[in-house]
Amino acid sequence: MNRPLEPLALQPPADGEAALARLQPLFDRIEQGAAERERDRILPFAEVALLREAGYGALRLPGSGDAGLSFRQLLKIVIRLGAADSNVAHIFRNHFSVNEIYIRRARAGQGLLWQQAVREGALFGLGNIELGSKSAGGVLPSTTLTPDGDGFRLNGTKYYTTGTLYADHVLVRAATPDERLVSVIIPVGRAGIEIVDDWDGVGQRLTASGTGHFRQVRVEAPEAIFDGEGVGYGLAYSNTLAQLYVTAIVAGIARAALNDARRLLLGRTRTFYYANAERPADDPLLLQVLGEMSADAFAAEAAVLAAAEALDAVGSARDSGRDDPDLAHAAALASAHAKLVVDEHAIRSGSRIFDLAGASAASRARNLDRHWRNARTLATHNPGVTKAAAIGAFETNGTRLPAKGFF
Repeated sequence: MNRPLEPLALQPPADGEAALARLQPLFDRIEQGAAERERDRILPFAEVALLREAGYGALRLPGSGDAGLSFRQLLKIVIRLGAADSNVAHIFRNHFSVNEIYIRRARAGQGLLWQQAVREGALFGLGNIELGSKSAGGVLPSTTLTPDGDGFRLNGTKYYTTGTLYADHVLVRAATPDERLVSVIIPVGRAGIEIVDDWDGVGQRLTASGTGHFRQVRVEAPEAIFDGEGVGYGLAYSNTLAQLYVTAIVAGIARAALNDARRLLLGRTRTFYYANAERPADDPLLLQVLGEMSADAFAAEAAVLAAAEALDAVGSARDSGRDDPDLAHAAALASAHAKLVVDEHAIRSGSRIFDLAGASAASRARNLDRHWRNARTLATHNPGVTKAAAIGAFETNGTRLPAKGFF
C-alpha cells in the first residue's frame, strides 16, 4: 500500500486564459522565425531565454500570478506554443516532467532550492534512455551511482537527452551497485558532464535530443533521490504528463499546418485554367481541404484537453495527499486515446497542406514539409500500434495499461 502523500498547500486556481493572453504575443514572436530556424538549423537559445524570463517553466508551481495552472490550462498553452514552434515547445517537455514528480511538491531542503530555481527561470533536462538494453523502459539502468565519501559518483551514457543542452540542471536515472533505482538532479555545468548535439532526426531538429555523457560526476547526497513508495517514479503512471505533453505539441503542429495553409491559400494569385474558380480562395475544392484541416486541428486540441481533465483528477488527488491508482490509470488511458487521434490528424494535415498549392509549396525556402516531419517524428516517441493494442486488451479483457515509462 502506498504511503500517503503530504498534502500540498493549495491556492485558488490561476486564470489560464489570462496566462495565455499574456504569453500569446511572445508565441507570435517565436513563430515569426520558426521556419527559418528549422531550415537553417539555428538553435533557439534566444527563444528559450524569452520563455524563461516570461515564467513559462513555472506555470505549474503554486504561487502568485499565472503560476499554479491546472494540466488543462497548461496543455492549452503548450498547444499554442507548439503551433508557434514545435521544437521550442518540445525543449520544455522534460522540464515539466521533472518539475511535476520531483520539484512541485517540495516542502523542505534541496527540493525548495530547485523549486526556487524554477521560479527564477531555471530549466531542467533529463537523461533517462540507454541503448544497451533490448527493451526501452522497465530495465535496470547501466548508468551507475556509487558511494564516494559523503556523496556519490555518477557514470554512464544517455541518449535522447531532449532539452538538456538548453538546461541548467539535468535529472539522470541510475542504479547503485546493490541495484537500487535512483534519480539524481545536478547542474548541467558540473565537471564530467558532456551534452552532445548529435540528434539527426528528420524532424524536431532543434531539440538537441542527443547524447549525454556522465564521467565521474560528483553528486552530493541531497541531489540523489532514491525510488520509494509514493515518491517520484514510484507514483502510479508517473509518465502520463510526459506522454500527453508530446501529444499537445503534435496538436499544435496540426494548428500550425492550418495557419500556414490559410496563409498559403489567401496568398495564391495563380491557378490552373481548368480550376473551379479564377481566384484560388474561392475554389470549393481548396476550401474543402482547408475546412477539413480546421476540423483536424479542432479535434486534436479537444482530445488533448479531454485527456488533460483526466490528468487533473489525478493531480487533485495527489495535491490532497492521496495517490489513486485507478484515477492514474484512467488518465493514462485517456492520454493513450488522445495520442492515437491526434497523431493521425496532425500527420494528415502536414501532408494535405500541399493540396492547396502547386509545386511552389515544395520550395525548401518555405519549409512547409516541417509540419509533416515534426508530427511524424513526435508520433514515433511511442508507437501508436502498441498503444492501440494495449487499449484493445483493456477494452476486451480489462488488462491494465503498462504502468512504467515509455508508454
